[in-house]
Amino acid sequence: MRVVVADDAVLIREGLVRLLEEFGCEVVATVGDGDALVRAVAEHRPDVSVVDVRMPPSFTDEGLRAAVEARRRVPGAPVLILSQYVEVSYADDLLADARGAVGYLLKDRVVDVDEFLEGLRRVAAGGTVFDPQVVSQLMVRRRKDDPLAQLTPREREVLGLMAEGKSNPAIGRQLVISDGAVEKHIRSIFNKLGLYAEDSDQHRRVLAVLTYLRS
Repeated sequence: MRVVVADDAVLIREGLVRLLEEFGCEVVATVGDGDALVRAVAEHRPDVSVVDVRMPPSFTDEGLRAAVEARRRVPGAPVLILSQYVEVSYADDLLADARGAVGYLLKDRVVDVDEFLEGLRRVAAGGTVFDPQVVSQLMVRRRKDDPLAQLTPREREVLGLMAEGKSNPAIGRQLVISDGAVEKHIRSIFNKLGLYAEDSDQHRRVLAVLTYLRS
């Protein structure tokens, strides 16, 4: 994978570069502010960008805003937010175009390098991966006209785990149900959300997760 790394903290940025290169990724650019991120994405068209939320000059939400702008200039550019903070407002904007290829993980909760790299690959391939705490914050402002109202509690559980980037077997293990039961729940979710078989299962999975996160 060709990767852009955006983080103003030099030690974290260089640590990510070494980690990614150790596992065979090509880091095509490293940047420390939002404007440089936008330029790097436009120039290099990376397979995925790893982006911190808080960068100069105000150290509030520049990284997220820059990620949104980068995806505006390069539609669907894959972005994995990696931060200590949950910033909901621009996270919504990242999800708004319904293209997928977005993720949001929290630095202090990433405890497994393989899982991080799998999440990075998932986003690069057009999928989604979200930390459970990010999902919880996004769910706080659920609309009155909730498109998920038709789902059963178990289907909501399954869809929430899908939003975290978990595979069907991993969902089955966590909920202590069979792979067949997981597949049955997912088919029901697709049908209730109006995601029919004309699209691939992977595309429907992404659309279902985006509906969940944006509802």
